[in-house]
Amino acid sequence: MTSGNLIPTAVLKRKAVVYVRQSTQAQVQLNLESQRRQYELVDVARRWGFRKVEVIDEDLGRTASGAVERPGFERLVDDLCTG
Repeated sequence: MTSGNLIPTAVLKRKAVVYVRQSTQAQVQLNLESQRRQYELVDVARRWGFRKVEVIDEDLGRTASGAVERPGFERLVDDLCTG
């Protein structure tokens, strides 16, 4: 582990991923604070010691219910499964 850090060095060498999503286009346009806070997670990951941080935000305005495709979420799951 790194000194003063609870996250093991081996973990910090991995890529951190921030998945940003809001369910509707109205939320995308009107809830800017939510988006801002989600994007701020990039800074949080860097403060924790991650050097490589990827943002996946192509699902803005896509609901998670039903059969709606979410390519960003699919990419996130694929990345997790393939390591």
